Formats: sequence, structure tokens, C-alpha cells
Amino acid sequence: MAKAKADGRTMVAANRKARHDYLIQDVLEAGLVLTGTEVKALRAGRASLVDGWGEIENGEAWLHGVHIPEYSQGTWTNHAPRRKRKMLLHREEIERLEARTREKGHTIVPLALYFLDGRAKVEIALAVGKKEWDKRQALRERQDNLESQRAIRERRDR
Repeated sequence: MAKAKADGRTMVAANRKARHDYLIQDVLEAGLVLTGTEVKALRAGRASLVDGWGEIENGEAWLHGVHIPEYSQGTWTNHAPRRKRKMLLHREEIERLEARTREKGHTIVPLALYFLDGRAKVEIALAVGKKEWDKRQALRERQDNLESQRAIRERRDR
């Protein structure tokens, strides 16, 4: 488990693929309603956000598809690994997300799962799916940027 001591965040899981697959428009931080064994499994540094998404149902924000494996020392009180979990957001944030996700192509995607001052938080983003050519173009731009930086460094070192 990597620690970021500057801001008090202890990172548990990150969804690096989301920034490749989606165009991120807005980023929010939400609390999570978890059971005891889920928190213990997260503290052990085990979770996967790859298949996760967010949804607004009846004025409440829910996180679906996030995999938090069962706690190894849990008993019959263990949790279901892929159950839906409630996200804690302000009413205005929920209403804004609900309005934006009604638009075609918009979705809520989890970007990171971490502990902030002992509380489990999830960083969610309002995102639009990228087309295949968008992904190729982004990779090409990143590669061109790296090559130009490398050329500038080589010139400077001569």
C-alpha cells in the first residue's frame, strides 16, 4: 500500500484504464458506506475498480461493480465482493450528476479508492466514452510529447 503523506491519503486502488477509455469532465470525492469486513479488506490493500460504475437511483448515489474481496479472517459476517455500495455526496452534487448522466454518452466512473484521515473515499468522475480513434490519437500525442522531450534533453546535454 502506497502512502501519500502530504495530503493524508492512503491509496488502495486506482483505475488507470478509466483515463484511457473515458474523457474525464468533472471529478468529485465521495464517502462510502461499508461494512466492517470491507474496511479490513481495503486496509489490506485489496480492491479492483476496473469494472465499476456509478448510478443515481431514487436520489441516492450508488457504486456498482467494484470488487472488494472477502476478508480472509472474516467469518459468516463476510460481505459479498461485488455488492452495490452507497456513495455519500451532497444533495446538490447528486442532482448535478443525475442531470448530467441523463445526457447521451455520460457515465459515472470510479477513478481511485483511498483512505483520507481514516475514512474510505472514492474519487468519481463524470465521463464520456472515447471512440477508438480518440484513444489512438491520445497515445500518439503522448508518444510525440515524450520523443520531443527526449530530443530537447539530448540537445541540452551536448
